[in-house]
Amino acid sequence: MSKFMQAKFLISAEKLSQCPEYTLPEFPLLGRSNVGKSSFINALANQKKLAKTSNTPGKTRLINFFQFENDFMVADLPGYGYAKVSKDAQNKWQKYLEEYLLKRKQIKSLIQLIDGRHEIQKNDFQMREWVNQYDLPIFTIVTKMDYVPKSKTLNVIKSVEKSFGGVVLPFSAVDKQYNETVFEHIFSLINNFSN
Repeated sequence: MSKFMQAKFLISAEKLSQCPEYTLPEFPLLGRSNVGKSSFINALANQKKLAKTSNTPGKTRLINFFQFENDFMVADLPGYGYAKVSKDAQNKWQKYLEEYLLKRKQIKSLIQLIDGRHEIQKNDFQMREWVNQYDLPIFTIVTKMDYVPKSKTLNVIKSVEKSFGGVVLPFSAVDKQYNETVFEHIFSLINNFSN
């Protein structure tokens, strides 16, 4: 399994009806606004500017689709836990995102990103409860592991496993050693459940 895959930005969509028509398996990214979703996409593609990273949380307001070769899509969703937009705007996003997550047939599994430097936040738990309520497939990526001392890596992963269950994979946008494991898991999901 290679460390990188060719990827390209495809399209942005505000809601389900604007999502691209194709049949590739899709992996939407859920995570707090500054958890590193764009950096995750860039690291897998080995491109610094494929997905726009920003120091301003909440920059992603649309669903941004990235195609990884002819194998799968990653959908970068607006981050949660960011309140500098009006309640109306938040409610609208929420409605559109729920519709997308519940009705998009191409979704193979959701990926929830958790910041390895901190305890799991309240809105991370709320997101997970919502996902579990609808019994959607999901696995967890723990980002920013380059900030976590090597001696604590296992504890961080174990703690997330205990809270969320299921598959939990460490990740760092700086240290590319984790890429292969992520690709392996994605391809195991695609191959196990090919339609």
